[in-house]
Amino acid sequence: MAQSINITELNLPQLEMLKNQLDQMYVPGKLHDVEHVLIDVGTGYYVEKTAEDAKDFFKRKIDFLTKQMEKIQPALQEKHAMKQAVMEMMSQKIQQLTALGAAQATVKA
Repeated sequence: MAQSINITELNLPQLEMLKNQLDQMYVPGKLHDVEHVLIDVGTGYYVEKTAEDAKDFFKRKIDFLTKQMEKIQPALQEKHAMKQAVMEMMSQKIQQLTALGAAQATVKA
C-alpha cells in the first residue's frame, strides 16, 4: 500500500485506491473516511487504524524489511558465488565427458 499511494497524503477527502477483489484482481475504489483505514497486517488479518497509526505501521514495516534484506544480502551473495562455482565445475565436467566420448568414438571407428 505504501507504494500504491503516498502514505503521507492520507488526509485527502476521497482518496482513490485499488481494492483487492479475489486474489489478483483489483478494482478502483475511494476511501470516504480517511481518518480510519483498514490495513492488511498479514495472513488474512486486517486492523482498523487511524491514518497516523497506519503511517507509523508502514514506516516500521518498511524499516524492518529493509533491515532484514540487509542482513540476508551477504548470505545470498555467498550462495550465488557458490552456485556459479558449481555451474562452472559442472560445465567443465560435461566438456570433459563430451571430449572423452568423442575420443572413444574416434578410436572405435
